[in-house]
Amino acid sequence: MAEIKVPELAESITEGTIAQWLKKPGDKVEKGEQLVELETDKVNVELTAENSGVLKELYKDSGDTVHVDEVIGVIDESREAQAATVEEEEVKVQPDEQKTANETAEGERKNRLIASPAARKLARERGINLNEVPAADPLGRLRRQDVETFNPKTSKQLEEPVRREQPVSKRAEAEDEFNKPVERIRMSRRRSTIAKRLVEVQQTAAMLTTFNEVDMTAIMDIRKRRKDKFFEQHDVRLGFMSFFTKAVVAALRQYPILNAEVQGNEIIMKKYYDIGIAVSADQGLVVPVVRDADRLNFAAIEGEILKLAVKARENKLSLQDLQGGTFTITNGGVFGSLLSTPILNGPQVGILGMHKIQLRPVAIDEERMENRPMMYVALSYDHRIVDGKEAVSFLTIVKDLLEDPESLLLEG
Repeated sequence: MAEIKVPELAESITEGTIAQWLKKPGDKVEKGEQLVELETDKVNVELTAENSGVLKELYKDSGDTVHVDEVIGVIDESREAQAATVEEEEVKVQPDEQKTANETAEGERKNRLIASPAARKLARERGINLNEVPAADPLGRLRRQDVETFNPKTSKQLEEPVRREQPVSKRAEAEDEFNKPVERIRMSRRRSTIAKRLVEVQQTAAMLTTFNEVDMTAIMDIRKRRKDKFFEQHDVRLGFMSFFTKAVVAALRQYPILNAEVQGNEIIMKKYYDIGIAVSADQGLVVPVVRDADRLNFAAIEGEILKLAVKARENKLSLQDLQGGTFTITNGGVFGSLLSTPILNGPQVGILGMHKIQLRPVAIDEERMENRPMMYVALSYDHRIVDGKEAVSFLTIVKDLLEDPESLLLEG
């Protein structure tokens, strides 16, 4: 018997939750074939079989918490078990149906193997059989978008999804202490971890926020004049985030305390600039990291952010994409937020919040007023090591650089 163990996931991750078994007891398993999908605090991980044989027994079910090195199932490697499996399949299938059955089984196996974790997760939530979902990918890989656009009403096999949805309906009919209808939904591991860490940050850091506003006229003018040529040259669009990333790096150079972290009684001053960019995904907020942002030009920053955003939406971020980070930028403006107080992404001591660009009347001088595209910006910081003067000055530098974006070139 070969044990199926939870492997080392990452240095900071010691446990996960079984999201879905991709095989059931009695199924034949080939070495390298995907067995189970684990949901960790940061990403989903698919475990593959290290041995060929027959899946004999599962020790853990979907939704169970498992730990690194824990045995969650066993594979029978014996020839007898594999031969018995073949015989059972032959008994179940009549000779004249053998070819059709083999093709169907092979098709189901392939569909299962090439569906992305995000597609599987959404299919489970909606009670959709992935074998019924057509793939837009010419290679046959099912993605989340395929599941989102799939209409089960057009499927001939509607009964199974309906049966899967029944527990949800029963759950929705539960009542609270006031005899009112409620629905209880268990938090995913990722959402639970996000909630725990946000509370921890507020309990352990002396968080304070300072605000300013930025006149976005100059940046919007540059984007208007240069966006087409920029796209032709670099095959990526010139967005706002590259300007903000460059401005943040320049300000961090002048106020390196905001690029540090607290470890016990020590302050760790970081001599590199790995900027986290907060991205909203279906499973919750994630913060992939743009490495060595100080060494990247505008096009490289935009390209890296685009790549990470796509991976986040498709649930393909790796642990390496999420680990580390010295400072974070979050943009609530894309959802219409006019002003907010961002929460620190611990153990970092600084986070910059961007907001919605809105035309507002601005005094040009004592006699003139103009409508300008203005954005409120917020800097939350850990007051344990960052003084108010440093935080306010940092944010002022960011403002000045953004309002004079050519200066970002001089800042490197």
